[in-house]
Amino acid sequence: MNRLPSADVLDQVRDIPLYRDSVERGEFPILEKPEIARGFPDNWMTPDLARALETGDAEYVLSTGTNHARMRLIRPPYFLLRSYYRLWSEHPDLAASWHEGARRISLTTVLATEHVARVNAAKPGATPGERWLDDRTLYLNRRLDPDDWDRAEVERMLAEIREVSAAHPGGSYLLDCSGNHLAQLVRKVDEWDLWDAFPRPAGIVHAYEYAPLNVRAYLRSHFDCPVVDLFGSTELGYLFYSDADGGYRPYLHDMSVELIPVEPGSGIHSLIVTSVRNPYMPLVRYRSGDCVRTSDGGTDPERIVSFCGREKELLPAPEGPVAQADLDARVAAVSPRVFLQQLHLTGEGACRLRYTTFDGKPLASGDEHELALAVHALTGRSCAVEHLGHVPIGRSGKYAWLTTQDPA
Repeated sequence: MNRLPSADVLDQVRDIPLYRDSVERGEFPILEKPEIARGFPDNWMTPDLARALETGDAEYVLSTGTNHARMRLIRPPYFLLRSYYRLWSEHPDLAASWHEGARRISLTTVLATEHVARVNAAKPGATPGERWLDDRTLYLNRRLDPDDWDRAEVERMLAEIREVSAAHPGGSYLLDCSGNHLAQLVRKVDEWDLWDAFPRPAGIVHAYEYAPLNVRAYLRSHFDCPVVDLFGSTELGYLFYSDADGGYRPYLHDMSVELIPVEPGSGIHSLIVTSVRNPYMPLVRYRSGDCVRTSDGGTDPERIVSFCGREKELLPAPEGPVAQADLDARVAAVSPRVFLQQLHLTGEGACRLRYTTFDGKPLASGDEHELALAVHALTGRSCAVEHLGHVPIGRSGKYAWLTTQDPA
């Protein structure tokens, strides 16, 4: 069904060439990423936008490209940063520390660090490679694979954390991370007994990729502070956040959300977003590429209980498509010791579940057998289980949960 946006949204998009036909027809099809790029920037250009680009009120930027090809965007300077900071300043578990001046340390993909360095290198008089995004946020990671952090690199990161902590009267800072990256740091701090050199954060946010259930529990077991999940994207900003009880709450100022089933009866829905948060590229019925599940399987965004992965990574199965979170839930139900998991398709009707553990030791044979049965029940594929010491990271700096058969 093609839904008509609200009157105020129509007023903001009627002069944009991309939407002109939709406004005239009174029908807005789902907006896909290729349509955003097709004819860019002329497909977005209005007299107001042209003036904003001339005055510097709008600028061209590239998305970081960690979930899809880098996409050209137009937005106000610091648009994404202000969106992020507004939520941090309003979040019930983060606001107090934020307003007390706690700085934000980000431990995530090296692509994000490099993006910050590129932006800083373009500033007049800036030092190339500078990892401070602004006066509040420092990016730590300088390597693609966190498994490659040696002791010197870990000690360098801990020293930078201590410096940020020491700059605050109460020693407070907020740790913004990919859950998997922080878990890797914790494992290495444990291995080398470096906890005395690691000031504890006032709050932890994981926000850059799906955080497995075991990783969330592992972080909570090591840090006595709020551990919050924020969900969003480069082009949209944050849309939902988790509360102290682990439930999700919408953060949809200047936005609305639709859920569309990816398959009838699957319980998995595509996230469709209408947003005028960025006045220069308002997105109407935009397919973000993310999938969610709701508490009752219906399409009410207020009932979202899980952001379950990327739509393009759904695995067809006899009982309906399988998302990353579906596999994760089965694995976590068998053992809390599993850290990273990767389902490798080895041929028609077969797969191999590769996994690592937080302590580096394989699971007992009985647990591995349970994992094989759980994966078979979920996917319909016969499953072999393999413990690894290391799961390679992708070029994006994120771990793929699903891989296909190795080339011959």
